[in-house]
Amino acid sequence: MEKSRPYVILSAAISIDGKIATRTGRSNLSSKKDLVRMHNLRKSVDAVLIGKNTVNIDNPLLTVRYVKGKNPIRVILNSKGNLSPKLKVINTAKKIHTILVVSENAPKNVERFVVKGVEIIRCGKKKINIKKLLKILGEKGIKRIVVEGGGTTNWYFFKEKLVDEIIITVTPYVLGGSTAISLVEGIGFGNVSNSFKLKKIEKLQNEIVLHYVS
Repeated sequence: MEKSRPYVILSAAISIDGKIATRTGRSNLSSKKDLVRMHNLRKSVDAVLIGKNTVNIDNPLLTVRYVKGKNPIRVILNSKGNLSPKLKVINTAKKIHTILVVSENAPKNVERFVVKGVEIIRCGKKKINIKKLLKILGEKGIKRIVVEGGGTTNWYFFKEKLVDEIIITVTPYVLGGSTAISLVEGIGFGNVSNSFKLKKIEKLQNEIVLHYVS
């Protein structure tokens, strides 16, 4: 791991067939026990990161509610900065440190979120540069970050070999559907030899929770 970037943990709940949401976008796979696990993880990191699809579809708070602890900084990736001002993460930004990451080409009107308490980071010309972003977050004192992204966000982190640890809950559902979102989307790796390989596997409790460490 590069010393200048945070330690990255990718966390997700998946169906037996590797989906993180149904074809209609429903992603409520976790039991209450697993939600407790996830919130314990959130309170142990400095920041939680999601992409635009996750924030638009799920409209999450990304806070610690099932356990006692400090809320992490919320980092939202949205290259165009075209989020709805009605989202929970926007409306609670004055209480919880929230960062909106946009591209350098994003319109100036993204600054409208500043008055709501949102910090804006421009990173990458047309698309967000994940490597550069992690360096910026590291310079802000963020040492550990959990990625709770959708398939596209997860792919970018795997593609750039930026994942240090994965915690996956395998839930007792089979969702199916060619358009249902998988844990990792994107173009994918062409060869197994070029793919992201983890070195260690640990089995935890709750539903089948697999703890992978690179």
